[in-house]
Amino acid sequence: MINMPEVKIGLVAVSRDCFPASLAVNRRKALVEAYKKNYNDKDVYECPICIIESEIDMVNALEDIKKAGCNALCVYLGNFGPEISETLLAKHFDGPIMFCAAAEESQNDLIDGRGDAYCGMLNASYNLHLRNVKAYIPEYPVGTAEGCAKMINEFVPIARAIAGLRDLKIISFGPRPMNFLACNAPIQQIYNMGAEIEENSELDLFESFNKHAGDKRIPDVVKDMEKDLGAGNKKPEILEKLAQYELTLLDWIEEHRGYKKYVAIAGKCWPAFQTQFGFVPCYVNSRLTGRGIPVSCEVDIYGAISEFIGTCVSNDSVTLLDINNSVPEDMYNESIKGKFDYKHTDTFMGFHCGNTCTGKLSSCEMKFQRIMARNLPEEVTQGTLEGDIIPGDITFFRLQSTSDNHLRTYVAEGEVLPVATKSFGGIGVFAIPEMGRFYRHVLIEGNFPHHGAVAFGHFGKALYEVFKYIGAETIGYNQPASLPYPTENPFNK
Repeated sequence: MINMPEVKIGLVAVSRDCFPASLAVNRRKALVEAYKKNYNDKDVYECPICIIESEIDMVNALEDIKKAGCNALCVYLGNFGPEISETLLAKHFDGPIMFCAAAEESQNDLIDGRGDAYCGMLNASYNLHLRNVKAYIPEYPVGTAEGCAKMINEFVPIARAIAGLRDLKIISFGPRPMNFLACNAPIQQIYNMGAEIEENSELDLFESFNKHAGDKRIPDVVKDMEKDLGAGNKKPEILEKLAQYELTLLDWIEEHRGYKKYVAIAGKCWPAFQTQFGFVPCYVNSRLTGRGIPVSCEVDIYGAISEFIGTCVSNDSVTLLDINNSVPEDMYNESIKGKFDYKHTDTFMGFHCGNTCTGKLSSCEMKFQRIMARNLPEEVTQGTLEGDIIPGDITFFRLQSTSDNHLRTYVAEGEVLPVATKSFGGIGVFAIPEMGRFYRHVLIEGNFPHHGAVAFGHFGKALYEVFKYIGAETIGYNQPASLPYPTENPFNK
């Protein structure tokens, strides 16, 4: 996957001057060894400077991890820790930050070998709040070397998403189609996350597309598309135009990323796109998203940001789907009931016209956009990638700013069932426990749009922490039946 940061976490141990510094230093060394043993030797850089009761130590440690190229920080309380200098380090570090602390090691060494980091973490959190510094603190942030290594490894995808957002440019083309007010995109929260946005006209894109006519690279892109589609290459006559469009987007990215390193695109795909360009962009959108460059449909700016976050967290391609239609009762009775532990209301179909990459479809074919073809000549609606989405674990999620600038999110884990959809587009039969209640009391009541991002695997834990870190005011999830939503009618049977 491209278009996301590689995370290098600077591990800085801290020590209170009334405790032996060797406690923090030796525990740091053991933590690094545990990380290398269980994970890898790339994610973590061991800073040789142990911060004691000294702001100068803090400055030196900060310079050391910057020089080492660290873009994330882990402050490790090897003992109680110096609450001032350790939180100053966090304040002055420009990147995602976590704190964790060492557990005591043996009942046989609770005199000089006791570190009291359990207590020190409380002071650290208090001082972080005083300085208005955000930091990721694991659910239980105190552990052995093995335990803290696991915490740091869980921080890696969180840090990757946060660092990526701070270096992201969203490029959009055209206003939203009419009757798509739900995909509104107030930009204040985009800037609050550290990202940038460049909004362009469809005419700008069309002009650039026309300039790419006859591009010498087109034949090679067509060959790559043929290889990607395989037996699903049912519309070979449209590939040259699609290749021209793909090159247009890729060149636009390079020419317009500016000082940012990563890009997500919110593209226009109707109503005038197909009549002017002569095709629909779905397959190209799927190809770029499959490489790690999210391209959302229908100028869904927060959908594109959501996809980017999911790509960083999962280190894999994602997709953006309509939370689309209910599963027919006869399909539920025939293919789901008694075979899977889901109620009918736990199921729904996730769909979009053809933006899910080939690697996430059980099989695929290049086809035309059936919905558009109801009102237009079929020949201008070619370019969708159709197929059933591969069965397996998924996480449905979305980040959204409301029209009055409140940042809201949701996360729900579930799966795509191995059930034939018998429909069109890129589509799957989804099941999420207690989906019916989640649909009513989070999606509808929270005024979320119909688009949701899909990561292929269970990543709810990391996504939840990313959303907390970037300041989401609410994070909805599919609450179990035993936990009513605040507005859920207790008399509903």
